[in-house]
Amino acid sequence: MQKIYFLIVFLFLFFIPKSFAQQPSKPDAVAIYHQIQKLNFLGSVLYIAAHPDDENTRLISYLSNEKNARTGYLSLTRGDGGQNLIGPELRELLGVIRTQELIEARKIDGGEQFFSRANDFGYSKNPDETLAIWNKDQVLSDIVYVIRKFQPDVIINRFDARSPGTTHGHHTSSAMLSLEAFDQTNNPNAYPNQLSSVGVWQPKRVFFNTSWWFYGSKEKFEKADKTNLTALSIGVYYPSFGKSNQEIAALSRSRHQSQGFGSTGTRGEEQEYLEFLKGDALQDKTNLFEGIDTSWNRVKGGKAVGDLLSNVEKNFDFKNPSASIPDLVKAYSLVLKLDDTHWKTIKAEEIKKIIAACSGLYLEAVAKNQEATLGSNLTVNLEAINRSSVPMQLMTINTFPATKDEEKARPIDLKPNVLQNIGVEIPLTENLSYTQPYWLAEKGTVGMYRVDDQTKIGIPDVIRQVKVIFNVLIDGVSIPFEREVVYKMNDDVKGEVYKPLDIVPDVTTSIKNKVVLFNDGKTKTIEVKIKAGKDNIKGDLQLELPENWKHSPQSIPFTLSKKGEEQTVSFQVSPGKNAEEITAKCIATVDGKRFDKEQFNINYEHICKQQVLKPSEAKLIKLDIKTGKEKIAYIMGAGDEVPKCLAQMGYEVSIIKPEEIMAEKLQNFNVVMTGIRAYNTVQALAFKQDILFDFVKAGHTMIAQYNTLDDFVTPNIAPFPMKVSRDRVTEENATVTFLAPEHPILNTPNTITSKDFEGWKQEQGLYYPSEWDAAFTPIIAANDKGETPKKGAILVVKYGKGNYIYTGLSFFRELPEGVSGAYRLMANMISLK
Repeated sequence: MQKIYFLIVFLFLFFIPKSFAQQPSKPDAVAIYHQIQKLNFLGSVLYIAAHPDDENTRLISYLSNEKNARTGYLSLTRGDGGQNLIGPELRELLGVIRTQELIEARKIDGGEQFFSRANDFGYSKNPDETLAIWNKDQVLSDIVYVIRKFQPDVIINRFDARSPGTTHGHHTSSAMLSLEAFDQTNNPNAYPNQLSSVGVWQPKRVFFNTSWWFYGSKEKFEKADKTNLTALSIGVYYPSFGKSNQEIAALSRSRHQSQGFGSTGTRGEEQEYLEFLKGDALQDKTNLFEGIDTSWNRVKGGKAVGDLLSNVEKNFDFKNPSASIPDLVKAYSLVLKLDDTHWKTIKAEEIKKIIAACSGLYLEAVAKNQEATLGSNLTVNLEAINRSSVPMQLMTINTFPATKDEEKARPIDLKPNVLQNIGVEIPLTENLSYTQPYWLAEKGTVGMYRVDDQTKIGIPDVIRQVKVIFNVLIDGVSIPFEREVVYKMNDDVKGEVYKPLDIVPDVTTSIKNKVVLFNDGKTKTIEVKIKAGKDNIKGDLQLELPENWKHSPQSIPFTLSKKGEEQTVSFQVSPGKNAEEITAKCIATVDGKRFDKEQFNINYEHICKQQVLKPSEAKLIKLDIKTGKEKIAYIMGAGDEVPKCLAQMGYEVSIIKPEEIMAEKLQNFNVVMTGIRAYNTVQALAFKQDILFDFVKAGHTMIAQYNTLDDFVTPNIAPFPMKVSRDRVTEENATVTFLAPEHPILNTPNTITSKDFEGWKQEQGLYYPSEWDAAFTPIIAANDKGETPKKGAILVVKYGKGNYIYTGLSFFRELPEGVSGAYRLMANMISLK
């Protein structure tokens, strides 16, 4: 008898890596049948746009579920430059959230997700600016690589390459680069370095997914000549799913929670329109795959596979899916003999999943702990159960990394509905990497993430290295089933909860305040939190500063006995003599090894838990700034870090809940400030405006930060008429003109100059008012190149004895980034008498 050996397996990165599911997929007979139907369609469509939430989920769902096409979405960016409606994460942390939201969306609509290395650096008004900040050649290379790997027959662009300046520059750039890539993917001289891992490929045709939005209104689109457009009736109803295509699409789009894109499903007839751009034109405008053999006949030797799978589809028994297993195993064996490596890889994986689903074959590898460190042994429980009458044997188990367990065991008969549990110890060898989004592992640029490994380009998710392969013998054929090692627990409220396994440093550190202002030259206390990644950690903590900054003590010894234990220590830091901004770095030394990472855990219920490791550092700023002693009541909106920054300035800040907005409560404060999007998200403000305006009337100050054009909870966000618009200044270094140079906001207590608008991040501001009552005083003006001045960045109006200020300046970005001028300007607004 063969024995179970625990062997190392060198695993290759598939282009479609298995994304971690918060709950393992357990498809019912209807879902299995749909997967079988998709087995018999060999056609692919790639949808291309710029950002998460740009994709047309109605069309993706239709192509995947109605046409059974392999449907991918290539988002050039991960949405790092957007706003966050559900929490304080911005930039790369927001990109991680939006990446996971897209992965979850594809699980619903049936698509597959891909990305390029392009960084969403913020709003751009034209493709020239976009392509000057992105590395155009690298982004084009990534698109070419994804096309060559995915091998789409049809490409659909979300945006129009012929209308620069009418929409986001990223949008137009995505369409322009897609068309350029279409002409290069079949050229062996284009990016020849890719050809060691992919071959050249030529899509058949490319379309633009037009709609009324591109015509300016629904009325104009209804009147437009559509004879040259391909119309797809996407309003289908799927009886087996019990949902319309639009209902599935709405569920998918509603995964974009960070952007507030919850969507309500619709029912009934609906059209999507495609405009032909390049390639072979359609004669039959109802068939996107015209001239393409989407049957198994497109693959040499595929006819026999197709015949078998057609039989499986025809004879599928919804009450006994396992009856299909013999033919599925035969088809799997035939697929492995195909010369076409592209379809062989894809269809072999699909058939394996269907075999497991039909038999109720449940295979799982669960770690004892959610976090583990390099050099440790990971205790893993393997579960295997065959819930069908089909004879199966678990022949071998391969682990990566290789287990040290030398126990010899017999192959295990997986008898019907008999649970098998096997314990293994997997050594986490030092050649593994910490768990981290691979695109964040190296420092990139403003416009690009750095990924040097060509084979990782396009992969959407974190690449997890600890895996188990169960080799199961079914009908004489050994079939490998790969599973990532995960963590599972029972929550008293939620029940069974799955999380990914994270490999963490032995110790991580976190400087409490990421921006520390030294505005009076005095010594300040810098607190650092130390967290143990394993038991019995002992070391020393140092703070690295420039020589002209002093701190004591020079190092702090620490001892942490339990994994997860935290300790907070303090350094006393004195600034240099001159105004400057420096970076303080935190280093923990354990057994001669330096650890310099801070751990960020992103936990939201609609996505998988994510770990991000960033350098443990903070900005220390010796700043020429004067502040008062005002007490500030902060009404949080969508979520931001502004209150922490105000506290750093020396203000006494209280975050008050909407129900606490009462006259007697507010009398304890000098200033009320609303957070970003407060008038879009805090419904209670609709009933609190009179109280807030009375607060201003009584001689106090109210500062309202930006709101979008989404539905306002009240039309009266200011005491006088004012209209918020889409006006914005995206060029962060745009020249600023002072419209009211004598106004106290520009003079008291800090003299504001043009220098205070240097070094701003991503943008100056957004959603400025474009119209306002004559009672308002506009303070500054700026504009992007080629545009008229935008004067709505700061509007001030006297109301009673106090002042109301509305600002679209992006303080929510600039203050956490430590932009000195933003702090000085904010101090003046707060100090306004």
